[in-house]
Amino acid sequence: MAMLQQRLDYLDAVRCFALILGVVFHASLSFIPVFIGWAVMDINTSESVSAFVLVSHSFRMALFFLIAGFFSRMSLKRNTSAVFFKVRFVRIALPFVVGWFLLRPLLVGGWIMGGQSMQGDVEILLALKQGFENLALNSESTIPSDLFVGTHLWFLYYLMLITLLVTGLRYIACLNAEVLRHISQWADTFVLWLCFTPLSKIVLIILTALCLWFMPSWGLYTPDKSLIPHIPTLMTYSLFFFLGWLLNRKSISIDAFFRIRWYDVIIGLTAIIVAIVIADYEMQWGHPNRVWLKAGFVLSYAIMMWFLVSFSIGLCKRLFSSHKRSDKDFNIQSSKLPSKLMNYISGASYWVYLVHLPVVVYLQIAVAELPFHWALKWACVCIVTLMFCLLSYELFVRKTFIGQILNGNKRK
Repeated sequence: MAMLQQRLDYLDAVRCFALILGVVFHASLSFIPVFIGWAVMDINTSESVSAFVLVSHSFRMALFFLIAGFFSRMSLKRNTSAVFFKVRFVRIALPFVVGWFLLRPLLVGGWIMGGQSMQGDVEILLALKQGFENLALNSESTIPSDLFVGTHLWFLYYLMLITLLVTGLRYIACLNAEVLRHISQWADTFVLWLCFTPLSKIVLIILTALCLWFMPSWGLYTPDKSLIPHIPTLMTYSLFFFLGWLLNRKSISIDAFFRIRWYDVIIGLTAIIVAIVIADYEMQWGHPNRVWLKAGFVLSYAIMMWFLVSFSIGLCKRLFSSHKRSDKDFNIQSSKLPSKLMNYISGASYWVYLVHLPVVVYLQIAVAELPFHWALKWACVCIVTLMFCLLSYELFVRKTFIGQILNGNKRK
């Protein structure tokens, strides 16, 4: 049981890292030197931010879906299907629906303020009023065409879809005991193959690269504009979710699969550099070697994605596992960081990610015209956002029914 708790501690830390990285990611978008349709563009920008956006976006949600798959199977094993789906509804579907109605007008207001700021005047109350009016039904009282889209909560929608897909396949398999027995044997064998065969990661990288090839732009697509699932994106995150689901079958599997060796670091860092360099060619539509450049990009991007997912899990294991152990590849020992602080931040991270975006956008607008270095302003946006979200968590969420909805009974 102690070893199981150690594993849960560091996997909670992994999920927390993925969500907090999302805050830093969104805070960086106003400092990109090319207008991308974000609420505002800062007067001080940097190519370094573009590189950060490319790299961080490649793995943060993949990491989240992998851990979600791992914990989803664990939850289903411990509970009946009815309890499992009730918990999924309360913790995923309810925040998605309620969160959209609360956050969407604030985000629309933020985009209106951003447009006003580029013209020199910001009318906050008017922008917020227009944002909430955006929720109102039109004169024919029809449902708005943008219902449940246009926010950062798309990941909850895709998590619901993928959960239904995987549990639906599981239900079909359970209809026949003999079929279920064969599938279980195959799954156990497949997990061992994944963990102890170097070829397995090559196969996963190729599958990921194939999904990336069909994205509308180079890199991972953000499917926040429609409730109709974007198939390449759905397949990409389903792959990571299903892998997490499978790795939950064996107690040693997740440690074995994500073990990082020195040559993994060399390959991963090389892939990151290659992806950053080739990304500059995306807009060169007439380049004679565009197809080969895109092929090189999606392959390096896929390698980068899997390396950073593995590295994040391995790093969190070393930092947050409560037992010491030697590592023959890196010759270091793991030690436990302050567990109370980590548990607190892990418990707050879901809330932080749900509510952070309006705060980020408003702060980006507030600092956009200030004559300070972009790194200082970026850091300020991140720090103030996290402080605000953590304070709101402590005051209004942690010990209230909202905390029960988001975290259940595990956070006290």
